[in-house]
Amino acid sequence: MATEILMPALSPTMEEGTLAKWLVKEGDAVKSGQILAEIETDKATMEFEAVDEGVVGRLLVAEGTAGVKVNTPIAVLLDDGEDASAAAEPKASAAASSSASSAVAASGGSSAAPAPAPAPAVAPASGSARVFASPLARRIAREKGLHLTAVKGSGPHGRIVRADVEGAQPGVAKPAAAPVAEAPKAVAPAPAAAPAAAMPTGMAAETVLKMYADRAYEEVPLDGMRRTIAARLTEAKQTIPHFYLRREVRLDALMAFREQLNRQLEGRGVKLSVNDFIIKACAMALQAVPNANAVWAGDRMLRLKPSDVAVAVAVDGGLFTPVLRDAEKKSLSALSAEMKDLAARAKTKKLAPHEYQGGSFAISNLGMMGIENFDAVINPPHGSILAVGAGIKKPVVMADGTIGVATVMSMTLSVDHRVIDGALGAEFLKAVIEALENPMVMLA
Repeated sequence: MATEILMPALSPTMEEGTLAKWLVKEGDAVKSGQILAEIETDKATMEFEAVDEGVVGRLLVAEGTAGVKVNTPIAVLLDDGEDASAAAEPKASAAASSSASSAVAASGGSSAAPAPAPAPAVAPASGSARVFASPLARRIAREKGLHLTAVKGSGPHGRIVRADVEGAQPGVAKPAAAPVAEAPKAVAPAPAAAPAAAMPTGMAAETVLKMYADRAYEEVPLDGMRRTIAARLTEAKQTIPHFYLRREVRLDALMAFREQLNRQLEGRGVKLSVNDFIIKACAMALQAVPNANAVWAGDRMLRLKPSDVAVAVAVDGGLFTPVLRDAEKKSLSALSAEMKDLAARAKTKKLAPHEYQGGSFAISNLGMMGIENFDAVINPPHGSILAVGAGIKKPVVMADGTIGVATVMSMTLSVDHRVIDGALGAEFLKAVIEALENPMVMLA
């Protein structure tokens, strides 16, 4: 029996992807675990593995096709000895989904919102109460009388595959699993998800095109990353009540301490940056002021125990915010090495989703580009983000009352007022600055 291979959800937030490259062709025999294709999400290019074995009957989506919705059929897999004609029926059903996706991709941002509307009607059939399973696993489960909600998946992201259902006992899943499965169907607020996924357009595309009809220009289509950035930042500015706290920090003690450490670490090939110290200072401040280590979760707050610090990294066409997990426990040299690795892989879009999702707080440093100060937009669901400017020599009043010169850096903390109040944000920013102006404490 022919089974459909569906566009996978390669991250918890993925709704659509680009089929960048097929690594198999029609007629190829594939095994479980074999790489079938490379799929571009909004943030990375990832390999997609087969969860079943068989022969590729048809490739339903061409290489380079963008905007393919999760759970859309992208290929048909045949059982051994099955004729390619068995793939005809799945192809017909997939064609409708594929053409709908193509229509969305071709129509541009202004008309993208109405097209996904039919998707919820299809979702219940393929999702079976949000249980992710391969088509072959579903067929075997039906034949054995298994209820999939009681089967633990061993495939990617917990997907149930053939081996899981073949080894399961038929009597296991009947008890009251069906009523539990129905609850999400009644509760799931599909309309609420639509605005978040919709592409914010602002002024209509046709209006803008008319304004510049007599001017020479190059039209740049939006890729997945730029669409996601536009949607998330529009959502952030429209829904998060930002306020801003500004402080200056004197860097002279830190610069001298950094120079001394780098001389001592030279033999190990370690060179610490100012940004490494900022990451460590923020990680320590999140521990010193634990109420600021929080995220907004819709109808509640989550206060994190570890200091998971996200750091913005500019890449071609957008940015990543890789997360340094448990940063409070790591040495400066360990943070430096990890940050260099994450930044390098971010620039080539080789980060896995768990490496750029999460965290409660972020750092955006434009000081290295000469920017003196700026206000950063909070990356939801984070409670705050620190904008770091350049260190500049300025005349200052010294401790003894005389006028001297010091290297001063501007820092602006953007805060979500739903999560962090003014006094709490000021306390957190004070803790960051105290660590930076007394860098020896970062070695304790």
